[in-house]
Amino acid sequence: MAHTFEELVAKQRAADEAHARVEHLRDAYGPPTRAKWSGQQTATWETAWRAWRDLDRDVRIAVSEYARAEAVPRHEVEARVQRAVRHEEQGGTDAPDA
Repeated sequence: MAHTFEELVAKQRAADEAHARVEHLRDAYGPPTRAKWSGQQTATWETAWRAWRDLDRDVRIAVSEYARAEAVPRHEVEARVQRAVRHEEQGGTDAPDA
């Protein structure tokens, strides 16, 4: 499946947001080894964790496919995607260096 660079950035942003949600839940609930989580808390955290895991996997696959299609090293594509995500987070509207 062909991916555009913008799609990679959107996928990475979604994975980052899902990771932030997992971190937020862990911070809100406290470490599960210190205080027993309720069944609802455990289910909520596990659902969020699975969503993050799946989105992260999708990003890695898409980046690999894009790098292969563009004949560019994977680590270069990953770095460009990360720069683009950071650029957007900082309120940038122009494309970052390619």
